[in-house]
Amino acid sequence: MITFRELTLKLHTSCWACAVAGLLALVGVWAVLIEPRWLAYREIGHEVSSWQGPPGLKVAVASDWHFTTRALWRVTTVERATQIVADINAAKPDIVLLPGDFIASDFAGASIGPAEEAVAAVLGELKAPLGIYAVLGNHDWWHDGGKMRSALERRGIKVLENDAVALPGTSLWIAGVGDDFTGHSRPASAVSKVPASAQVLVLMHDPASLMSLPPVQGLVVAGHTHGGQVALPFYGALVVPGAAPRAWAYGWVDHAGNRMYVTSGVGVSILPVRFNRRPEWAMITIKSKENK
Repeated sequence: MITFRELTLKLHTSCWACAVAGLLALVGVWAVLIEPRWLAYREIGHEVSSWQGPPGLKVAVASDWHFTTRALWRVTTVERATQIVADINAAKPDIVLLPGDFIASDFAGASIGPAEEAVAAVLGELKAPLGIYAVLGNHDWWHDGGKMRSALERRGIKVLENDAVALPGTSLWIAGVGDDFTGHSRPASAVSKVPASAQVLVLMHDPASLMSLPPVQGLVVAGHTHGGQVALPFYGALVVPGAAPRAWAYGWVDHAGNRMYVTSGVGVSILPVRFNRRPEWAMITIKSKENK
């Protein structure tokens, strides 16, 4: 016969189990259905010593779109991306940087996104007086890097793969580094054209490329990591794909004289989950360090 004390203990244990199960269910709903779609707009300041570019240059950074035809699995449909492009345009950036991974893939690496032309048609609506620049990501290469590049460039987006060009109307340069994860990264080649005294905006897909980037003056941005997609309090990203240290998963990184911002990106990859690491696009405003 069960005593009153034993019954009370069982009920107490059962209540705790129900509470934990309920909490886990809520976390699951949040991480799968809500946070992956809760896109943040980050306004970020960046100071550069003796800045040579236009004062208060506004650099929009939007990485890892992962366009998909499966809305529940990869979030960024053509319709959703169209609205994000409109939001970026409304913020009136001076230049837009797109650090790769435009297409979504399934577990086997096969594309589950729309055709390259559909992706490029949406991103081709981005507006900025100094232009739209991109590099390719690992998913783009797994899909068809050549086709993706051609589609983007037909829509007026300049793709820089280990190359640099002078930014028209300014004394700045812009350089793009190939993807490290797929073996396309050549950081030294990417900035080899940049004059020694010039300042440069560098975009790369995988932050691991920073390890081999010569010191530059200006701004470096990267994507690829999604900030880990899941970040635990007091620990950070659970997983960081590629060779970059886990501490480089998100935010500002200082290494070998360079300062890089790693964005959490717009979409999701592998699993349609985000927790404590919202998707984002960022507006980085660059000013001279002496002008405070």
